[in-house]
Amino acid sequence: MTDSIGDPGHGHSPAAWTAVVIMLFALSIGTVAFYLEVVWLVWASVVLVVVGALVGLVLSRLGWGANGPKYVPKQH
Repeated sequence: MTDSIGDPGHGHSPAAWTAVVIMLFALSIGTVAFYLEVVWLVWASVVLVVVGALVGLVLSRLGWGANGPKYVPKQH
């Protein structure tokens, strides 16, 4: 039995990569700010995490998501 399950393509799109990079940057800054006790920067990084998620959602809706018309996956 060889049931071929296709790759759903989640996480391999410009929308996903952009969102992850923004949120990773925000979490890195937030971690350092928390260690240095810079409260306003911790909260700014929390806001930036939310912005990263929204950017990913917007790009996905604009067609740059895994199943969007503007995204062409690489051939394996």
